[in-house]
Amino acid sequence: MNLARLDLNLVVALRALLEERNVTRAGQRVGLSQPAMSAALARLRRHFDDELLARVGGHYELTALGQVLLHRTATAYEVMERLFSSQATFDPGSETREFKIVASDYAVAVFGTELAKVVHEEAPGIRLRFAQTPPTVVDDTATLLSATDGLLMPHGVISDFPATDLYEDRWVFLVADDHPSVTGRLTRADLGRLPWVTYQRTYDAPAVRQLGMLGIEPQVEVSVDSFHLLPLLVQGTQRIALVQARLARLFAPLAAVRVIEPPYEAVPLREALWWHPVHTHDAAHIWLRETAARVGRRMTGGPAQEESGF
Repeated sequence: MNLARLDLNLVVALRALLEERNVTRAGQRVGLSQPAMSAALARLRRHFDDELLARVGGHYELTALGQVLLHRTATAYEVMERLFSSQATFDPGSETREFKIVASDYAVAVFGTELAKVVHEEAPGIRLRFAQTPPTVVDDTATLLSATDGLLMPHGVISDFPATDLYEDRWVFLVADDHPSVTGRLTRADLGRLPWVTYQRTYDAPAVRQLGMLGIEPQVEVSVDSFHLLPLLVQGTQRIALVQARLARLFAPLAAVRVIEPPYEAVPLREALWWHPVHTHDAAHIWLRETAARVGRRMTGGPAQEESGF
């Protein structure tokens, strides 16, 4: 593929056509006349050797290739947008822009709230947009990172991308206040016999892989995509949940649950900010990473030292 021979404006037209599925509306969206958009569609059809939009009755539907290109085009558009918005200098006090950070609700509650405070104080024109970590993050990390400004994710889940360490956390268990068989400490036998509630793809986490090394096979009864729901799905049941200690400090008081130390030495959680190498030398991203690292150091010197009070 010789990119020099391609008109990259066709990416803009392709995205509009695939999302609108209508030549007139797609043209209005990107500021092109109906004949100009029809000409762009004809060029795209020749390039891909596919109709892309097929007429069905009185409307258009995407072909199989069109369906494939729908997501890829949106990602390519975001990459281009970020590429051409790169800056040699960045003044946080006067700039106006948005940073998109992919993170779990745990990371937003524990770290994102602290980062947002600092950004509000130091860069009033900067907006932060937190997006939920998709279950496919391990399968297609490069695509995810290429379309975002950063990913909050512990070490041990992904690799081969640059990262800035932020803070450490540790793992604890939640059980119901009125659990019928757990009145004191949990045992390793309890971890194998009791039902679990877990956060989506838990098996990617080093803490859960450690259980397998100890010969413990969690009996997962409920799986959710929100750490915040874990206490509610534990209270009043026989279920147990493995959660981060910092999150337990925030949410355990809101549910009828108890926090219990693991019956083994759990591996620590080391949270980091990951990014795509395309952002490495961009001044705005350098500021974001340095600010995040500073917030992380402040957290490590404060609340993290107090968590042993469970």
